[in-house]
Amino acid sequence: MYDYLIVGSGLFGAVFAHEAVQHGKKCLIVEKRNHIAGNCYTEKIEDINVHKYGAHIFRTSQKYIWEYIQQFAEFNNFINTPIANFYGEIYNMPFNMNTFSKLWGISKPEEAQKIIEEQGKAINGTPKNLEEHVIKMVGKDVYEKLVKGYTEKQWGRDCKNLPTSIIKRLPVRFTYNNNYFNDRYQGIPIGGYTAIFEKLLAGCDIELNTDFIADKETLSKNAKNIIYTGTIDSYFNYCFGALEYRSLKFEHEILDCKNYQGVAVVNYTDRETPYTRIIEHKHFEFGTQPKTVITKEYPLEWNKDIEPYYPINDEKNQTRYEEYKKLAKKESNVVFGGRLGEYKYYDMQDTIMSALNLAKNIL
Repeated sequence: MYDYLIVGSGLFGAVFAHEAVQHGKKCLIVEKRNHIAGNCYTEKIEDINVHKYGAHIFRTSQKYIWEYIQQFAEFNNFINTPIANFYGEIYNMPFNMNTFSKLWGISKPEEAQKIIEEQGKAINGTPKNLEEHVIKMVGKDVYEKLVKGYTEKQWGRDCKNLPTSIIKRLPVRFTYNNNYFNDRYQGIPIGGYTAIFEKLLAGCDIELNTDFIADKETLSKNAKNIIYTGTIDSYFNYCFGALEYRSLKFEHEILDCKNYQGVAVVNYTDRETPYTRIIEHKHFEFGTQPKTVITKEYPLEWNKDIEPYYPINDEKNQTRYEEYKKLAKKESNVVFGGRLGEYKYYDMQDTIMSALNLAKNIL
């Protein structure tokens, strides 16, 4: 009999498992995929650590989170400085003075602020949706070239029908600073993420290719408690209807060149290009290998047969989630956690924080 059956070997489940083992608990991990590490999984191809489920750049402003993750890997000093490609025009992301200078032929912050203020007058009162919020925040030109196409591809919805919360994570600066994040600590684990998870899950029994939902009754008998990191609606057999997500398709290519795009991430912000971005993985670790590996990310409308990636936290889905949350609270020995279990758009540091808080409360 296990103390904890942990459903999913992604970041939430793995961090909790590590803490539980440190407290002398016996843990079984069941994982639907054929590998550990969830969406953080990296695989070595052409001697390059490839982020198989999209770019994962670790960053946090919390010193204790930074110190925690560094127990399991040494991190490099990678700084995320993506660029945007709009029909061949290249702009710096996030929006900063380099962006505004290229766009408007200006050089001073006050010039940029004046243009944005003028363009923002098109929106009266408090912005009611993502489109209005962005126009008021950075002006119509930035919205049209760098936000509209990308965002509508990513979410499969018109910007007028999207909540402002989606874009509020993106910084706007009136300095020549291309760092995508404001966090004090940032980097990529040297050697990839999978090695971190091997250390986190040391001491646990692991069953891969195991669908918990398909065999819930039998598997549940093996443990006193369950930590569930899958989709909360599937646990309850979609009794209130399915929650909505966005999904992704990844196309990986090995190219016979040393350097394809000169940067780790390029966003394609026009509406016609079918993918949202291209990742060139070697740049995460400053690689000099003779070949390169790129990944094209295609956004997809989610269905129950493919992986969910991004919760769509609009009013309809949040209302439905609250109903599932009430059911979850009635489960005496099951805790729901992580991006899918809590239906939240967690970043890696948020997930670690949530898992550590749970461990502190119940172990």
